[in-house]
Amino acid sequence: MSTLHLICGLPGSGKSTLAKKLESEHPALRLTPDEWMSRILGDGHNEAKRTVVETIQWEITEKALGLGIDVILESGFWSKKERDDLRAKAKAIGANTKLYYLDVSRDELWNRIDRRNKNLPEHTFPIKESDLDEWITRFEPPNEEELR
Repeated sequence: MSTLHLICGLPGSGKSTLAKKLESEHPALRLTPDEWMSRILGDGHNEAKRTVVETIQWEITEKALGLGIDVILESGFWSKKERDDLRAKAKAIGANTKLYYLDVSRDELWNRIDRRNKNLPEHTFPIKESDLDEWITRFEPPNEEELR
């Protein structure tokens, strides 16, 4: 049975690092919207285009899971509704889901982002501190039940 691995957290929490680690440990397909946004648009802050990328990545995910291939999605998954919807879709395909939540303090998030902004790795984008603060207010951390 295939498994959908969902990497949940805010920017700077370590999602990419964990996703790459999982990819090296499991035979799995890793899909990350930022990589596609970077290669296709050169811009990671276009929400309309990000939605299109995420929709296409989900279509690929469904096909892979249906073929028995594990998939790692690294997209933050900020809302419980989004996480619940993806779990339900995976279940309908017959796949398991595993949620990984990277809980990092606001100050540590900003320290990591600030360091990254000074030497941007490939397929990443600069982030302003004010954006991080706004995003924190919109983020819904998973509860204990979601993490089981």
